[in-house]
Amino acid sequence: MFHIGHLNLLRRSREHCNTLVVGVASDEYVLGLKGREPVVPLAERLEIVASLRFVDEVIVDHSEDKRLAWRDRSFDAIFKGDDWRGSPKGERLEQAMRDVGARVVYFPYTLHTSSTRLRGYIERSEAGSFG
Repeated sequence: MFHIGHLNLLRRSREHCNTLVVGVASDEYVLGLKGREPVVPLAERLEIVASLRFVDEVIVDHSEDKRLAWRDRSFDAIFKGDDWRGSPKGERLEQAMRDVGARVVYFPYTLHTSSTRLRGYIERSEAGSFG
């Protein structure tokens, strides 16, 4: 679910590039990664991200392997929240980006908001334990 943390990351990313191309995870990718379908369907997520004035292009991201995205639409840098820094996923991403000559740029993670927290809040409200 798109939230202020995503917005902050995209804004900061735009400050560090000439053209901001944003990958939006396909429904199948999200299902495989998280074990559940996204709350907001792909077409709507694409439209939301594309409507942001600082986003130049939106593409569908199909895989955790960002070298595949790079082969489809080459880029110099990929931007991530710093919760990835030093993690096994972050280290794999950094190596994969080195393989294609791109770099990983980290920005501060928005601690107070996450898709997981928002989903939990919505599920509690639907179950009647809102608050």
